[in-house]
Amino acid sequence: MATQRSEPALRDERSQLHPFTSINDMKAEGPMMIESGSGVRVRDLAGKEYLDGMAGLWCVNLGYGRKEITDAIAQQSERLSFFHTFNNMSVDVVGECAEALLQRAPVPMSRVFFGTSGSDANETQLKLIWVYNNLRGKPEKKKIIARWNAYHGSSVATASLTGLPGMHKLFDLPKGPIIHVSAPYYYRNAPEGMSERDFSRQLAKELEETIEREGGDTIAAFFAETVMGAGGLIPPPEGYFDEIMPILKKHDILLVADEVVSGYGRLGTYWGCQSYGYEPDLITSAKGVTSGYFPMSAVFISPKVWDVLEAGADQIGVFGHGYTYSGHPVGAAAALAALKLIDELEVVKNVADVGPYMMQALKDRLGQHPHVGDIRGKGLMLGIELVQDRGKKETFPMQNRTGRQVLKAAAERGLITRALGDTLVFAPPLVLSRGEADEIVDKFALAVEDVVGS
Repeated sequence: MATQRSEPALRDERSQLHPFTSINDMKAEGPMMIESGSGVRVRDLAGKEYLDGMAGLWCVNLGYGRKEITDAIAQQSERLSFFHTFNNMSVDVVGECAEALLQRAPVPMSRVFFGTSGSDANETQLKLIWVYNNLRGKPEKKKIIARWNAYHGSSVATASLTGLPGMHKLFDLPKGPIIHVSAPYYYRNAPEGMSERDFSRQLAKELEETIEREGGDTIAAFFAETVMGAGGLIPPPEGYFDEIMPILKKHDILLVADEVVSGYGRLGTYWGCQSYGYEPDLITSAKGVTSGYFPMSAVFISPKVWDVLEAGADQIGVFGHGYTYSGHPVGAAAALAALKLIDELEVVKNVADVGPYMMQALKDRLGQHPHVGDIRGKGLMLGIELVQDRGKKETFPMQNRTGRQVLKAAAERGLITRALGDTLVFAPPLVLSRGEADEIVDKFALAVEDVVGS
């Protein structure tokens, strides 16, 4: 039976097709209508306040109501609300933003390409990779390796890269030269008793065998989220990147670091790759670049790739790729304000402190709970996997939708989380305090007890 809801909620329900939303759930429950936000909290139309444990959608890293960013948006909108970057055109603030980003790159980078989302940024990466190999005289080197449980976007190409079968089956995907290898999911995929390092070696062996089977001269790139997000909040096991990097280099395979979620401080380092000590050839970023205040993505292009593009300029002619809003001046102004705040607020330092604190608080409160199988993550990117039987790692029946039940119980208690199956995840604003972390843990633990008991 449908619940009683407000006119704004009814209007929304009858007019909008929501992304990543069950049509049946929408009919039964209607939308949660968020009206305003401040700091790490948001309020719905009824005035109820929630602690936002997901920073919107992994993106409002600096919290809500940052006047520095909204003022920058307003001022740039008044000065010049839009102009494009096609055909040698630009706006001063866009070049300033690109330079500021290059200065913050984890390894030397030559150029930034702007878009509006992580999906279009990874689409850009694919095209860059393919033209790079065309210009090198390697037209057969086009296959892309990604991983099961990965999330790289929802366009046709990037949903094909994404390793979530639920995003494939309805849309006749994957398409294109995409190969998937196992997720570095230690809790679920490692043989009983195997160490993390040995599991990383096993994954590296699988990667090597895949490359040898396909032919190294046909494989162009390997895509990797530093910590896998939407596929279940999966951090890499010990030594993972140490084991795979030599294999990629041996076969002349580019490494694309998908830092859409993990970039701009979320793991307690400015970039996720710095947390795990690897150097990518290309970087995909979005979300935190403007703290979610404006749709923007930024692709970082290394000298290795840029030098080939520049040398092949005569062959390329006009670089036939881009979006109307590539290098949007308002987005650039928002990004510059956000980047400045990341520095001034010492966000990276705060995450390095509050992230481990919150992880320990979750372990202290729920680490021995009979229905909590695993607590994992890094920085302020944390996941709690619920199980029916802790000893056997047995999952709850799918029809129970246990994770969704806990999500709803948490909302009743004034906490927003996200359910990825029966893994509940947290990626709160990076300005979170220890006290607010304690509040998240307390509300969440009570929600778990509401649904599965203590």
